[in-house]
Amino acid sequence: MRWWLVGAAALVVFMATLDTSVVAVALPALERDLGVPTAAVEWVVLGYLLPLVALTLPAGRWLDRVGRRPALVAAVGGFTVASVAAGAAPALPVLVAARAAQGVFAGVLFALVPMVVLAAGPPERAGRASAAVMTFGPLGAVSGPVLGGWIVQEWGWPWIFYVNVPAGLGVIAVALRDLPAGERLRPPDRGLLGETVLLGAATGALLTGFSLAAGRGIGWLALTGVGVPFVLVWRRTAAARPVRTLLASRQVAGPVTAVLLAAATLSLVEFLAPYYLQRVLGVAAGEAGTAVLALPVGIVLGGPVGGVLADRWGGGAAGRVRAALCGCVLAVLGTALAAPLGTGWAPGELSWRLAVLGLGVGISSGPVFTLVITAAPAGAQGTAGAAQSLARQLGFAVGPALATAAWSLSGHRVAGMRAGFAVAALLAVLTVGAVLWGRPGRADGGAGGAADGGGQRRVLTRSAKARSAGDGSPRRQTRPRTESGRPSTGT
Repeated sequence: MRWWLVGAAALVVFMATLDTSVVAVALPALERDLGVPTAAVEWVVLGYLLPLVALTLPAGRWLDRVGRRPALVAAVGGFTVASVAAGAAPALPVLVAARAAQGVFAGVLFALVPMVVLAAGPPERAGRASAAVMTFGPLGAVSGPVLGGWIVQEWGWPWIFYVNVPAGLGVIAVALRDLPAGERLRPPDRGLLGETVLLGAATGALLTGFSLAAGRGIGWLALTGVGVPFVLVWRRTAAARPVRTLLASRQVAGPVTAVLLAAATLSLVEFLAPYYLQRVLGVAAGEAGTAVLALPVGIVLGGPVGGVLADRWGGGAAGRVRAALCGCVLAVLGTALAAPLGTGWAPGELSWRLAVLGLGVGISSGPVFTLVITAAPAGAQGTAGAAQSLARQLGFAVGPALATAAWSLSGHRVAGMRAGFAVAALLAVLTVGAVLWGRPGRADGGAGGAADGGGQRRVLTRSAKARSAGDGSPRRQTRPRTESGRPSTGT
């Protein structure tokens, strides 16, 4: 196992995920320094998320046809340059444009990371590698406000972007040393660009609705319906066919759904916990931030445990399912224990419950991620990685909106916070169900899973076997040939 490459992939996930949340705490400073209203500065956040979510699926299909090393070097290099441009931005339009460029390259990186992990070593050791990488996804999301607040206070808001530079250079160095050159980069075709436009329109409606609902009331959720026609049009395109075929398999759709539900659980709890600590328990902002740190600490501690469990339980799909279920059950326990939100609790009484939730999320993240990638047919790992990345981003967007809905229905009282934590517990229970639903060995009429180190059955339909030629149309299949060049008659 090439652990330097695994570490580089983990750093990529952390950088790209951190930039989804680290900016939030800098918005007041940006508003003051750039002289813009609050409504306008919110586009610093949305400008990053929009292209990231819109490009993830098209990027995954494109990455299935290009070399991993040139793609990783180009995407990390572009992300790093865009980060420098964001930190040096003299005005809001320049900053939003730089953030949009960051989002473009982050969308490629999220789809690319699973392919890098697969290239780092043999499948039977994928459990620990995947756990090491995927621990940093949730960690980047929940630690963003804490790290961002410290950086803004000590160095100023431009440095929340400049810190990406040394990390990006380090990842490029590892990629050039440890990844084979592979095929050259080729430009995306018109089909991918059209797909991005449709998904971008749907994403814009979805993220704007969730963002406004989380800050201004649940009535804004109605705006998400604007994106439905764009999704329906996209589903009818040839470009969507490989994604539909892939998600027709329970072995892929199950863990992808689990990723979405786990991210929604985590972001819901992260949204409500500081409000509970400050408004109900009356603690200061600094003490509240320290109490919530138990969540990312639990994730960091749980990640390696999940990888070790998956590998020791056989290194195959069955072991990964068992490890994922262990983590999911712990997440249910943590959210259920926190749901009462006693008015007389000390901050530490919430912290240890958050630590249990974080431990569960950390244990399950790596095994669930590996289940998605190893269940994908050969040549579709990029699409599979993009699907789970998109699910995670949507989960992080849905969580705060669900928290706002539960809280506001009670008139923003503590009963609404309890209802929100009860919703988080329900989402955690559904995560267990999603893992069980997608476990291998069930009757499956979809695209099927790829064989891995545990000898998992491969089920490939004609559409899954076909490599996309760029517009979603499958290439004609030919019989394999023997060494003499004659067509094989074997089945």
